[in-house]
Amino acid sequence: MSGKIQNMVALAGNLVSRAKAFARMGYQYGGDRDIYEALGYKLDLDVDDFLTQYSRQDIAQAIINKPVGATWRGDLAIVESDDDKETTLEKEWKSLNDALSLKTVFARLDRLTALGHYGVLFLGFNDAVNTVDFLRPVIQGGRQLLYVKPLMEQSAGIESWETDTNNERYGLPTVYQLTILQPGGGDSQIIRVHHSRILHVAGEELLENEIQGAPKLEVVFNRLKDLEKLVGGSAEMFWRGARPGYQGKVDPDYQMTADTKEDLQDQIDEFEHNLRRIFINEGVDLQSLATQVSDPQNHVDVQIQMISAVTGIPKRILTGSERGELASSQDKDNWLDMIQTRREEYAEPRIVRPFVDRCVMAGALPAPKDSYSVEWSGLWEQSDKEKADVGKIRSEALKNYGSSPTNQDIIPPAAFLKMMLNLDDDQIELIEQQQEQAMLDEEREFEEGNLRAEEELEEAVRVAKEIEERERRNRT
Repeated sequence: MSGKIQNMVALAGNLVSRAKAFARMGYQYGGDRDIYEALGYKLDLDVDDFLTQYSRQDIAQAIINKPVGATWRGDLAIVESDDDKETTLEKEWKSLNDALSLKTVFARLDRLTALGHYGVLFLGFNDAVNTVDFLRPVIQGGRQLLYVKPLMEQSAGIESWETDTNNERYGLPTVYQLTILQPGGGDSQIIRVHHSRILHVAGEELLENEIQGAPKLEVVFNRLKDLEKLVGGSAEMFWRGARPGYQGKVDPDYQMTADTKEDLQDQIDEFEHNLRRIFINEGVDLQSLATQVSDPQNHVDVQIQMISAVTGIPKRILTGSERGELASSQDKDNWLDMIQTRREEYAEPRIVRPFVDRCVMAGALPAPKDSYSVEWSGLWEQSDKEKADVGKIRSEALKNYGSSPTNQDIIPPAAFLKMMLNLDDDQIELIEQQQEQAMLDEEREFEEGNLRAEEELEEAVRVAKEIEERERRNRT
């Protein structure tokens, strides 16, 4: 059986399996009740659905953008040794990072991957003179990386797979079909690319399939649609219900002529379109109807809570309410723990290290002498405001501690610094060193002051003797 036929058979099997799974979704009571149909949920989702939702809905963007933004925030360094001397790999990495804005590219790749089952990074090495060369393996050694281009699943189709069970790449893509948009958003170009020129990044949540993860928005897609109903419905409800309607009661003894009816209709149309605020009529009693507007907040909170639970993003961080109301310290710690785990278990092993290793293999980066490590910027660094608040609290505690000499008898200074001010051993040691140095400086200044006083006294005695000797000579 040829490779193409095998691919078609495997694809057909996957489609049948997915169709069976989708057919079971939402059914209750042996199929008598279809919840998905009743609630208007789409059964078979594709990447277009996720991309559309991401493009048009704020919460959908937050679900993807907030973890990605926090993951790649700050500096990203490749470190080969612990000393201060910069190695060749470290220097070349900085140059490549600056030239291609790699950290920004990695963040884009991360977002594009989250929208689908996988994303790819097209590596533009200088051994490809024309598009035909893209189909050949990268020539190893001495290559230069000219450009990198992140693409989402829709623009990076897999044309063929490795079917040889004795090959180390068994079950992995061999050739990709990339759709490259031309500058200006015009026509697109389709090129076939060998897998050695592609960095394949599977979605964050993997099950049996190693190259296709679950799209980030798939598990919360129904909740996102529910939010659209609630938020959009509340706006429509306010638009229609906040402004009262009117009913007219015609006096039974009043005879309305055709001209009167036409005039009243004109007034009603002008009132409805904000061209008139007062009715002038006779024989008709206009009465306003009660407004019907309810608060959707509780219903919206339920949906947000469900989204927060499955994504791991704390509710306050997801909705951005920490800007007006500080997120709890527990929320912040959980969020930073999640981002740290994401860096260690996803961003580094699936994006950064494969990229560096691929560049080393092609010669775009020098090989490390032994190994290298990936260093991220700290997540728990305090903001200037947080530092100021902590400093103020510590200053007040220190002031109260030093106000009474008996406090030091109860809690020694070193214990107070460690237990009450939460300083680490290095900080306490630095304070003690500065105290000792201050005492030495004070002793030295005291000794120098005594020496200057003795010298001044000796000088005064000498001057007094000279004056006394001069006066004695004048008398003689």
